[in-house]
Amino acid sequence: MAGASLLTLLDDIATVLDDVAVMTKVAARKTAGVLGDDLALNAQQVTGVRAEREIPVVWGVAKGSFKNKLILVPAALLISVIAPWLIQPMLLLGGLFLCFEGVEKIVEKLFHSQASTEDKVDVLAQSDVDIAEYEKEKIKGAIRTDFVLSAEIIVISLGVVQDHPFLTQAIVVSVIAAVMTAGVYGLVAGIVKLDDAGLYLVNHSEQASLKNRFGSLLVNIAPYLMKALAFVGTIAMFLVGGGIVVHTLPHSHEIVENIVQAINFPGAASILPPLMNGIVGVIAGAAVVAVVTLINKIRGKKTH
Repeated sequence: MAGASLLTLLDDIATVLDDVAVMTKVAARKTAGVLGDDLALNAQQVTGVRAEREIPVVWGVAKGSFKNKLILVPAALLISVIAPWLIQPMLLLGGLFLCFEGVEKIVEKLFHSQASTEDKVDVLAQSDVDIAEYEKEKIKGAIRTDFVLSAEIIVISLGVVQDHPFLTQAIVVSVIAAVMTAGVYGLVAGIVKLDDAGLYLVNHSEQASLKNRFGSLLVNIAPYLMKALAFVGTIAMFLVGGGIVVHTLPHSHEIVENIVQAINFPGAASILPPLMNGIVGVIAGAAVVAVVTLINKIRGKKTH
């Protein structure tokens, strides 16, 4: 589950970078286009964000993630002492939020992506959008997703050591939180700079050399890697969120186990549980999206 959480975070960072890329193009449109070498431009297509903005965006989310841990670790330890019954409902809310986010991404892709990136640029270029504020808002959104995933991992970690002394719990949960933050965002930073590494190799090697070819390969595969991570990350939202829903709602886990036992084929025990979690995640997310949409429509009628 932690691995799926990592993919979800990677997807969210990729989304933030993509949104910031749109605003970067708006800035270029407003201040005159900047032309460059084809290879250099290709290198920037990993996220669409210019190289100098990639790390600041990732660093902005990483700092928010660290602040999340400073809130979540003490809160989780406190709750485990004074109100352990709260942990399960909090996990359920977090799981539903992830499912909601996943369905929202799909709905956005299917029904609201008719306009291309260039169309978005045209619209935004005609408005008075503050690019710096836009970027901050996108980073805040990623930090909110990180908060949910971090809470989930911290609570799970706490459950593993719940029978140990309080000091042991505090040390273990704190170490896991620190390692998770450094590891996740270090990996993200490495991925978004993969194209720059390839570009460096290309610029510092002979044209037909192995080093040059490897650099070109890195530049060319980087955009596809980010797209693949975005796709897998959306799936991970359903796996993680659905898994939380299944394990926190009464009798849900038993129902899934009964289905797995009823469908007997080689490998069923390994394949079906995550598949069922994903299906539950999609259904739960669709239900939450429907409720949120209905509430928004009601509010819209009242305001008009």
